[in-house]
Amino acid sequence: MSILKIILIASGTILFALGLNAQKTYLHCGELIDVESGTVKKEQTIVIEEDKIVAVKAGYQSGDENEKVIDLKNKTVMPGWMDMHIHVESHPSKRSYEERFRMNEADVALRATVDMRKTIQAGFTTVRDLGGSGVNVSMRNAINRGDVVGPRIFTAEKSLATTGGHADPTNGFRRSLMGDPGPKEGVVNSIEDVRKAVRQRYKNGADVIKVTATGGVLSVAKDGQGPQLSDEELRAIVVTAKDYGMTTAAHAHGDEGMRRAVAAGITSIEHGTKMSTETMDLMIKMGTWYVPTIAAGKYVAKKAEEPGYYPNIIVPKAREIGPMIQNTFKKAYAHGVKIAFGTDAGVFPHGENANEFIYMTEAGMPVMEALRSATIYSAELLNQQELLGSIKPGKYADIIATDGNPVEDIQSVLRVDFVMKGGVVFK
Repeated sequence: MSILKIILIASGTILFALGLNAQKTYLHCGELIDVESGTVKKEQTIVIEEDKIVAVKAGYQSGDENEKVIDLKNKTVMPGWMDMHIHVESHPSKRSYEERFRMNEADVALRATVDMRKTIQAGFTTVRDLGGSGVNVSMRNAINRGDVVGPRIFTAEKSLATTGGHADPTNGFRRSLMGDPGPKEGVVNSIEDVRKAVRQRYKNGADVIKVTATGGVLSVAKDGQGPQLSDEELRAIVVTAKDYGMTTAAHAHGDEGMRRAVAAGITSIEHGTKMSTETMDLMIKMGTWYVPTIAAGKYVAKKAEEPGYYPNIIVPKAREIGPMIQNTFKKAYAHGVKIAFGTDAGVFPHGENANEFIYMTEAGMPVMEALRSATIYSAELLNQQELLGSIKPGKYADIIATDGNPVEDIQSVLRVDFVMKGGVVFK
């Protein structure tokens, strides 16, 4: 073969590849929920090129015969949902406490691949993972490479806690196994510790810093709500995280620990069970987000009545805290606190995240606001509003469709028929 022929063949191959890359996909949408304007538009076309939206047009339009058209004319289309509080590595089970001693990291990761597939199939194209062992970072990377199917993940890697605090990884162990975990393991007891722990999370690949500002329900420890970090420690966490370009989230059930975290400048409060009116006022003043996790509260309250599901030390905490979260959400929303969607999936089965929409609307939030909480508001919480959260040119083509319009029938959030993330169809 001559050099000229080789050059011509190579050139043709390059031009063919460029042609494929330039190919557009057209989504014909019967109804399109515009979360920014709060309106539902009829007969719209979304134009996608590679992983981004390039146009949104009225009517059903298409390109040339080689370009792809996806018919969603009998569906309601909206941005992919975002869950701001999940645990990639967690999987609810009566055996979950003993599994810490039986499962290797590979076991956790393989099970998580199944759970992350369920999550994206349910319509959640982006999640914020708020604590695990480090497998969560590997899962994020594997999904980004395309090795595993799942949502886009922003992860906290390991949560930070005091010795014996909610995220101390050795709570409930016998003494010979407890050891003395420190900042490397996410356990902190001073300003120096918290700075080192935040920097370790950055080194380990975290996107966000999660702290446990109070006790928690499912840790094998007695206290489920008392403050567990000082004002100075919380301020040091927030400042150090900002230095490294990371936002912060604080698990908090009791009001005092919550107030301290908000005053320190935390980005979001998770759960917020015993939030007072004064703390709500402070959150509004500071611009703090609230991520309610009603679904988790309902699940732990239910499971606490199942003999042997949780260790005995957890049962009274689950019975007290679990049933309160939905009412706290109702008060916080009425008061004007900023709310982003979050469920604590992993405490309950992954893939059931959309039930949170139903619980939010039961408590008085209009459906459109609930959808905004899982789209444009969550994108703002992540500082990703330029790329995520709505269907408009320049943003990632994260798009889902339901059988039925949630604004008219909230149960339709449980009927997701189409999922696209970054221009790739996953369902």
